[in-house]
Amino acid sequence: MNSVFFVNSIALGIGLAMDAFSVSLANGLHECKMTKKKLVLIAFTFAFFQALMPMIGWVCVHTIINYFKALEKIIPYIALALLSYIGISMFLEKEEEDEHEACTILSFKKLIIQGIATSIDALSVGFTIAEYNWFYAITASNIIAIVTFIICTFGLIIGKKAGSKLGRKANIFGGIILITIGLEIFISSFF
Repeated sequence: MNSVFFVNSIALGIGLAMDAFSVSLANGLHECKMTKKKLVLIAFTFAFFQALMPMIGWVCVHTIINYFKALEKIIPYIALALLSYIGISMFLEKEEEDEHEACTILSFKKLIIQGIATSIDALSVGFTIAEYNWFYAITASNIIAIVTFIICTFGLIIGKKAGSKLGRKANIFGGIILITIGLEIFISSFF
C-alpha cells in the first residue's frame, strides 16, 4: 500500500460522507436527547453503511455486474424516496410536537433508513475500486468508514449545539436538509 492509495481513500471517504454529514447535522438539530452513546450509534451507523455499500458494489463488479448495471439507474430514485420520507416525517413530528409538546427521538428504524439512503450512491464506488484486490477494497472501505464516522460525529455535535438554540424549529430545518439532499442526489444523477 502506498500513500496515494490512502489519500485517494480518504478523499473518497470525504466525498461520500458529505450527505451523511448533512443528515447528521439534521439529526443533531432534531434529536432533543442526544447522549454520547446515541451520538456514537448514529455516527457508527452511517460509517457502517458507507463501508458496506462500496463493498457490495465491488462484489457486484466481480460477480453480477450485468444485474447491478440495471439497478444503478434506480439508485437516485431510492435515495430521493427514502430521504423525502424521513424529511416529511420530521415535518409531521414537528406538528405532533406542537400539539403534545413532547421531545422527538430518532428511532432505530429511521436511522437505518438514513444510513441506507445516504450511502446508496456509494454502491457505484464499487466500480471505482474494482481494480483493487479484496484486501485493498476492504481497506479502502474501512478508511471510508473511519472518515465518515469522524465527519458525522462533528455534524451531530454542531447540530446538537445549534438545535438547542433553534428549539422546535430545528425539526423543520432538519426536514428541509434531508429533502434537499435527496433532491441533490436525484438531480445530480442526470448530470
